[in-house]
Amino acid sequence: MANASESETLAFPILIGDIGGTNARFWILSDAKAEPQQFPNVRTADFVNIDDALAGEILPNAKQKPLSAILAIAGPIEGDEIALTNCDWVVRPKTMIADLGFKDVLVINDFEAQALAAATLAPEYREPIGPAHEAQIASRVVMGPGTGLGVAGLLRARDMWFPIPAEGGHVDLGPRSERDLQIFPHIERIEGRVAAEQILCGRGLVNLYRALCTADGIEPKFTDPADITSHGLAKSDPQATETLSLFVTYIGRYAGDLALIMMAKGGVYLAGGISQKIIPAFRWPEFRAAFEDKAPHNGLMRQIPTFVVTHPQAALSGLAAFARTPDEFGLNTAGRRWRG
Repeated sequence: MANASESETLAFPILIGDIGGTNARFWILSDAKAEPQQFPNVRTADFVNIDDALAGEILPNAKQKPLSAILAIAGPIEGDEIALTNCDWVVRPKTMIADLGFKDVLVINDFEAQALAAATLAPEYREPIGPAHEAQIASRVVMGPGTGLGVAGLLRARDMWFPIPAEGGHVDLGPRSERDLQIFPHIERIEGRVAAEQILCGRGLVNLYRALCTADGIEPKFTDPADITSHGLAKSDPQATETLSLFVTYIGRYAGDLALIMMAKGGVYLAGGISQKIIPAFRWPEFRAAFEDKAPHNGLMRQIPTFVVTHPQAALSGLAAFARTPDEFGLNTAGRRWRG
């Protein structure tokens, strides 16, 4: 493996990949200025591992053979065999080098890639929620409710961006209002506690809806997060509507906490598919009210912008930014980079 003192520059062409639980997305950059060659999404369930997917779908269709790879994965990066959290794939960089011809493989956390994107997103790919403050060149936070709750920090220092991987989805989330106190006793717990991810993700939305129905003595109608959000947005079902209202309230509270922890004057970026689908709910007053309600720092919070990331492949955009200009990022590669 490379150590932190070695050059961060990878040789072009570079394969970049965003590996999720259901889909894997790939681009190839031929050089630092070229537009990427994009490929159709690969369903992870269709292949035994990433090597088979690359050999079967990507490399035969590549205009140029990649020399390097940068992969963003949902899971902890430890050792030479890296298991993904939400699918059966195991990434083995040494095998990729030996069998697929790569000379350099870098693996980072998927929300680090989202943080890299937050540093470089064009304005058309960030939808402002609340006061339209221009994003300062300052530290930022990225969070995204999806299969779980992803979190990363983005520190601005020494004219560079430093992405900070985090496991913020597993911190405690507690009740505050009288309504919360009615609902929280019915939230499904993990070893006795309610972690943020128990509410602020797709399955968490269902947990919240069921708890709300139980508190009201009503039989739940819905089991799919999409049904809850669609009825909530349409305000066609009172329990679904209140669930969605509380969901964005809790995201607002949690995002505000993260913004204070990071002093994220550059803004909080809400990433992922769920965030994009419920943009109208984020425009309800509950989200920004909860975000700003941080006495004695309400005035500070009003100045921190919040955005929904609307880029369809934001993680790949972030990886591409790093591949093109690695010197602009303080990305730690120690223990996460393999060379042939």
